[in-house]
Amino acid sequence: MSNSIQITQDNFGQQVLASTQPVLVDFWAAWCGPCRLVSPTIDALADKVIGQATVGKLNVDENPAIAERYGISSIPTVLVFRDGEVVDKLIGVHSEHDYQSALEQVIA
Repeated sequence: MSNSIQITQDNFGQQVLASTQPVLVDFWAAWCGPCRLVSPTIDALADKVIGQATVGKLNVDENPAIAERYGISSIPTVLVFRDGEVVDKLIGVHSEHDYQSALEQVIA
């Protein structure tokens, strides 16, 4: 079982904006093939950063207002937040190393 959390419009403020840890958010949709390719990578990263960062997934079809707020026009898109602000953005399919590097930049 993965340690990634499901992020929704209802918990976005608490889980992402008010988090005391860096947060990586994977914006995805069920119909998106590349999103399904990225999902296991995001889950593996969530398991690696326990206690240092939060990793979550946000379904853009179920939470369109948040996707719109952050200008998500292509998925998968991963945003890295620190202190409630976006500090990095990766669009498309990337390696686990790329996602981990983006998160490590803000963990230190």
